[in-house]
Amino acid sequence: MTASSPAPEDIRPFRVAVPDAEIDDLTARLARTRWPDPETVADWSQGVRVESARSLVSYWEREYDWRRFESELNAVPQFLTAIDGLDVHFLHVRSRNPDALPLLMTHGWPSSIADFLRLVGPLTDPAAHGGEVADSFDVVIPSLPGFGFSGKPTAAGWDVTRIAGAWAELMRRLGYTSWTAHGGDWGAAVTTALGAMQPEGLLGIHLSTPYAFPEQIPDTLTPDERRAVDGLALYAGPLGGSNHVQGTKPQTVGFALADSPAGQAAWIYEKFQSKTDNHGLAEDALGVDTMLDAISLSWFTNSAASSARIYWENRSATMAGPKLTLPVAVTVFPRDIPRLPRSWIEAAYSNLVHLGDAERGGHFAALEQPEILVDELRAGLRGLRVQRRTG
Repeated sequence: MTASSPAPEDIRPFRVAVPDAEIDDLTARLARTRWPDPETVADWSQGVRVESARSLVSYWEREYDWRRFESELNAVPQFLTAIDGLDVHFLHVRSRNPDALPLLMTHGWPSSIADFLRLVGPLTDPAAHGGEVADSFDVVIPSLPGFGFSGKPTAAGWDVTRIAGAWAELMRRLGYTSWTAHGGDWGAAVTTALGAMQPEGLLGIHLSTPYAFPEQIPDTLTPDERRAVDGLALYAGPLGGSNHVQGTKPQTVGFALADSPAGQAAWIYEKFQSKTDNHGLAEDALGVDTMLDAISLSWFTNSAASSARIYWENRSATMAGPKLTLPVAVTVFPRDIPRLPRSWIEAAYSNLVHLGDAERGGHFAALEQPEILVDELRAGLRGLRVQRRTG
């Protein structure tokens, strides 16, 4: 990975360039994988099935093309800038429409900037993708601290509030005086923190993961509210193994994931299996190359431990986020876990400007249903364009 020498408040061009020796090392490690004994159940309740992991790792070793993905990344303008003592890596694409609405997009875990690559064209050049010129966005897509090509914190303290402050500074540094923000998963937590902070210029936000649970769960629940409570129990319980480990001992698991690409693959693969809108396999919702793009990015940047620490930094966080008063747009995806009801979303966001119910999709909305998310971003943030022109 290459970049020029830093200077205060400099924004430096960046390109991805993984050395051939690192790709050869990955291939050799994959060929030497020592496999665990098979699971003792016929489902995924004990975790990734050995047969499925073998198939994924075999494809990674023999067929996957990192250089293809590297070229896709390098086709989008990338930059580094130092904020609060840490290099922040980000994609930045300006629309040819001078009235484009700036949009800051934040990914979650185990996601990355790669989640949003298929959204860049439709958002910045909607007329070329079946949309209207009036719905143009400038897009800014940073890598979270400790993720991908961003710097890795060397001291504690990078919680979502601090990240939100860094993102506000990034938008200021790019010269945007009015802008919007979107996020899902941890990206939604950062975006929610931005909404609570209301930095200068932030017009409103869009969330695909609303942090809108009530502080106290009511004794009497509607069916939709009961489904949300049950979904949270599933998320925190049977599906929460990696979350618990990363929230308590991220460094310990980091040793294994930094040393074993097969282990890194299984760690991320299980999340795609359990949280996508699939029919029994992650591959029903996501292409194998798409999953391996995310896995390879984590491997080549050796960011398993540093990205896991976002759980440790925010270990006291809950799904009951702050009440927000700025304009908020929300899209609910049917197979998200937990899936929140309209009643709680309306209670949390007093200025709810849009609430969309997607027909398809799970927790990884940008990867699973990029077209739907693009349409929802256009619809949900459209009213803020008028506010930007008249405000």
